[in-house]
Amino acid sequence: MSSRVAERRRRPSLEELGDFTTTAQVIPISLLAIGIGVISSFVAWVLLKLIGFFTNLAYYHRFATSFVSPAGNQLGIYAVAVPVVGSLIVGLMARYGSERIRGHGIPEAIESILMNGSKVRPRLAVLKPLSAAISIGTGGPFGAEGPIIMTGGAFGSMISQFFHLTSVERRTLLVAGASAGMSATFAAPLSSVLIGVELLLFEWKPRSAIPVALASATACVARRFLLGLGPLFPVPPHPAFIGLRGLGGCVIAGLAAGALSALLTLGVYAAEDAFQKLPIHWMWWPAIGGVFVGLGGLIFPQALGVGYDTIGRLLSGNVPLTLFAGVLLVKSAIWMISLGSGTSGGVLAPLLMMGAALGGVESIFLPQFGHGFWPLVSMGAILGGTMRSPFTGIVFALELTHDLNMLLPLLVACFLAHLFTVLTLKRSILTEKISRRGYHLSREYALDPLEILFVKEVMRTNVVVLPSDRTLQEAHRLIHSTTAPKGQHLFPVLNSSGELLGVVTRNQMVQLQQRMPDQAPVVMLSEIATQKPVVAFADEPLRAVVNRMAESGFTRFPVLDSSGDGRIVGMVALDDLLHARTRNLADERARERVLRIRMPFGRQAKETTAKLASGSKV
Repeated sequence: MSSRVAERRRRPSLEELGDFTTTAQVIPISLLAIGIGVISSFVAWVLLKLIGFFTNLAYYHRFATSFVSPAGNQLGIYAVAVPVVGSLIVGLMARYGSERIRGHGIPEAIESILMNGSKVRPRLAVLKPLSAAISIGTGGPFGAEGPIIMTGGAFGSMISQFFHLTSVERRTLLVAGASAGMSATFAAPLSSVLIGVELLLFEWKPRSAIPVALASATACVARRFLLGLGPLFPVPPHPAFIGLRGLGGCVIAGLAAGALSALLTLGVYAAEDAFQKLPIHWMWWPAIGGVFVGLGGLIFPQALGVGYDTIGRLLSGNVPLTLFAGVLLVKSAIWMISLGSGTSGGVLAPLLMMGAALGGVESIFLPQFGHGFWPLVSMGAILGGTMRSPFTGIVFALELTHDLNMLLPLLVACFLAHLFTVLTLKRSILTEKISRRGYHLSREYALDPLEILFVKEVMRTNVVVLPSDRTLQEAHRLIHSTTAPKGQHLFPVLNSSGELLGVVTRNQMVQLQQRMPDQAPVVMLSEIATQKPVVAFADEPLRAVVNRMAESGFTRFPVLDSSGDGRIVGMVALDDLLHARTRNLADERARERVLRIRMPFGRQAKETTAKLASGSKV
């Protein structure tokens, strides 16, 4: 019987448990991800060309796809109408095409992952890049990365839907497409993987990280032939060590970036709340936001469009204060209003510009370490603070500039900005939108206590077992006796050799006993016991038991000895698994002083010295 039990529910031995649970299925998923990486790089190229096309058409009245800035247009007062018309077209596309093109892309990708099983409709793969290109090309103060992330993810999701895959595997390919699109846009493969992990995957497992990394690397290689190599914003090398005064400046820059990140987040959703109160359909909101964009562009033309050229100027140094003021006041204002109106566009490029402008202001009074030092520090810090992704902010700034000497300053500033926003805001600019749709997303990564505790550490050993040759009446009297442990609802039934034959429940025996007439024949436990019971093993991790409970629908298992001989050693129930959580809570909340410092000249030392002087025993 023990061998049959072991065959029915083979337990993994302790030697078989590994650090990771990845299987060979990661190989075909990785091959698909590489193909998606190639496709996403072409998607990024097409989107950038579309942005150039609509910019040239709207502001310069010519058919061309070169990437130009709207700031050099000669339209005068008529330039105010360009963003209005573009935003109106986007509103119509959202109303009659797909509402999911509204927003800056990343929250929509998160929603597709969390709520839609990583399934994206094919129409979104066409409408999202087209609407973003129209919005940005007509002066929208956005970046291309958010739409590219959503569009690349849409293509990854579509391709995955042609194969027989799980929801988790579809999610991996969606994120592979999103990260590949960002990698192709910015020539930043590592930060693209990090943003995929920190914002979209919600796990750090080889089964998903490996395909996403391969897709991002593939897209970066393809970029070489489509858009050229990086860095996107080359800067002169900065000092390898900046001293204590410099690190003190990084503290100031990090906290200032955190404060600006909080203000920008609050501003975006304050604008969204204001639009929600308007007595008109949301289709018209982007056009109203376009009015503010047009007026802002009239005041400060560099606020229009993606603004990569402006970011480059801010990082190069020697720019007038009016440029810093224009970005921090005009660019930030029209960006918050326009994004709150629900148009289509990304957040990364505007954040880079505003962070660089903040650093330019700080460079007036902070120690000097070369042109663009503080703009670069603040640029990374504001990404870490606003998006709650400090590692992404650090690596992204390094990949955009190829200045590895900035690692230590960025490390300090990014994590202090992250600290500021974590303590002052409940949610980031990305997850706030998810929350407003009625969902909650936790982005904390921690080791699950169910992974490190074993069944033998929480199981009950005071268990009543029933011999299979006993009758139902005898078992009924036994479980109601005073010696039976309270709270046991599942009873193992053993054969003559002491091996597990089956299980019976308390309710099962009570109901059978109540339905039996007085002169009923004798019923043996071996006849009513549930054969082939679902069991647990003493050396199994609790995570395996929880999964088995979810699969089987049972919440109580007999526990067999680790040797696999079918011997019962205890019982485990859902309540017992809560002990793992209790231990975890105790580790987090219970405060204790483990070591105590005893002063050599304290009161106890003086008493000891006095006793020694008098000849007494200490």
